Amino acid sequence: MKITSAEFITSNTDYKKCPLPVFPELAFIGRSNVGKSSLINMLVNKKKLAKTSNNPGKTQTINHFKINDKWYLVDLPGYGFAKISQAKRIEWQQMIYDYLKFRKNLVSVFVLIDSRLEPQKNDLDFINQLGEDNIPFILVFTKADKQTKNKTQKNVSAFCKELSETWETLPLYFISSAETGDGREEVLNYIEATIKEFKL
Repeated sequence: MKITSAEFITSNTDYKKCPLPVFPELAFIGRSNVGKSSLINMLVNKKKLAKTSNNPGKTQTINHFKINDKWYLVDLPGYGFAKISQAKRIEWQQMIYDYLKFRKNLVSVFVLIDSRLEPQKNDLDFINQLGEDNIPFILVFTKADKQTKNKTQKNVSAFCKELSETWETLPLYFISSAETGDGREEVLNYIEATIKEFKL
């Protein structure tokens, strides 16, 4: 897939206020500080489309970006260690859950996993919840440039081993780097194939 246009459309805290569900949507989510905004910018080849920050928790709303005038890329708030109140954390969780559960034009969720880390409980719990709710998703392991390929593969294998405790068939995954562009073509090809099958 060639990206010819990418523009910010709107931010919302309620899925019911999101744009009319006429285009397929692909949502991106992960733990805070997983490199989500950097990955999005790499995919669409625009350095400042999604706002990046050294402080976890920058994304606090459901953000819609229209790509090629054909589909929406949706940037969701992260989960994990963002410095927010418990009340705000519960509010975010409900906002994310409602969007994922009830947004009828959502065709796939990209769950971003930091390839530098050993399997994290909140990642595994989130993925298992997606499975229980029958929400389609794939995994993208980020920041592969920050370590050796052997270390990345070791951590990916460890994560897949943990998933195999609860999953009979492991989900599709890609290994990526926002710095080098690794994984870009594979992710965009997956998106292209997925949106071709979109039907309301």
